[in-house]
Amino acid sequence: MKVEGWLFLGCGIFFGGSDVVYWYLSKDPTGTTALALAVALAVLIGFYVLFTGRRLPTRPEDNPQADIAEGTGEIGFFSPHSWWPLFVAAAGAVAAAGLAIGWWLFLIGMLFTVFASIGFVFEYYRGHFAH
Repeated sequence: MKVEGWLFLGCGIFFGGSDVVYWYLSKDPTGTTALALAVALAVLIGFYVLFTGRRLPTRPEDNPQADIAEGTGEIGFFSPHSWWPLFVAAAGAVAAAGLAIGWWLFLIGMLFTVFASIGFVFEYYRGHFAH
């Protein structure tokens, strides 16, 4: 996880330099604040990944002498045929459109988002594919 952590910290340094140059050339407080938040987010993620990576065992990706076969095995369970991500995205789109159109549509979109998220989370607890 060292590579990922240093990559995020490098992005934070790049965004920091870009932020200083942007502020000096434009004096725009909105863009400067947005870039400062990007710096903070990149440094936060980089620090977290490096801090967590020290506590975990070494991965095959972190060992330059590792064989490809060391990285084999089960990674996790991925749903092969779920429709719920489509419903969550559509409900989120309705909620986002509600921010531009009106609060009534935003509330309807949030209600749909809650129902779609519940369906997505509990998809494998009921019906034909229940565990």
